[in-house]
Amino acid sequence: MLKHSAYGFRHDDHSILTLDSIGWQEIDSHGYNFASDDRPDAGHVIFQYTLSGQGVLEYEQKRIALPQGSGFLLKIPSASRYYYVEQPEPWEVLWINLRGEEASRIWDIVMKQEGPVIWRDPDSPLIQGLWKLLRTVAEDKVTDKYRLSVSVYEWMLTLVRTSQAAGKELTNKSSALIEKAKRLMREQYALPHTLDSIAEHLEINKYHFCRLFQKSEQTSPLAYLRDRRVEAAIALLRTTDLPIQEIGQRCGFESPSYFGKVFRAYMSLTPTEYRLRELEFPYDAIYYE
Repeated sequence: MLKHSAYGFRHDDHSILTLDSIGWQEIDSHGYNFASDDRPDAGHVIFQYTLSGQGVLEYEQKRIALPQGSGFLLKIPSASRYYYVEQPEPWEVLWINLRGEEASRIWDIVMKQEGPVIWRDPDSPLIQGLWKLLRTVAEDKVTDKYRLSVSVYEWMLTLVRTSQAAGKELTNKSSALIEKAKRLMREQYALPHTLDSIAEHLEINKYHFCRLFQKSEQTSPLAYLRDRRVEAAIALLRTTDLPIQEIGQRCGFESPSYFGKVFRAYMSLTPTEYRLRELEFPYDAIYYE
């Protein structure tokens, strides 16, 4: 039976596409924090997919949430960082690192098409193909670099094929769905929305919705919702005398501690500090769009 595990391969042969490492793990430590331009193991590409929980990717000065169903593609080195943040459940991921000019070329194609974060259903050919690769190593004990190279290249062709299909998805109908979702989150940010509830409102598969939203807005739906909640909280802090806890509740944050943590991540101040501090530019509202 397949278990959480990781496998690495080291070759001097750089003439072919090679598997550098592959694994399945649960992450629950703040020590999981990788700055891509600082890593000693340069010269490879990464695909990491979220099975459950959530991580964070910082890419080109953007902070992108990585919830279930999302995966990121990176080239090492690059100006990026990915890490775990405290949450109720671990960040469970499936990942693969590859070496070779062909891997780098294909990453360029897909990232140009979809950006650094892609969305795939866990039952999709891409993710099922990644499980198959892991079983090839973990259960079938295949370690020959040529056999693995063939399997990896087959998986990358699936990546390219599904990326090309994803590029054709933003039709007028899907654009209208994105606008409907954005309107829902702008107007009803205080409600306990989830990916499932938003997708149900739109009558669309949640993974398909996430993929469309990410492609259209370059952020995830829940990150967009969080932006709207923080905007509303900032306005209430500056223009009302409501208690901090009540403001958090009115803006959709399930607990005062979570409200404080998210607010500090955005403003580098607690809600109380922001309310009391004489800011150089005392805006009544700040927008993150």
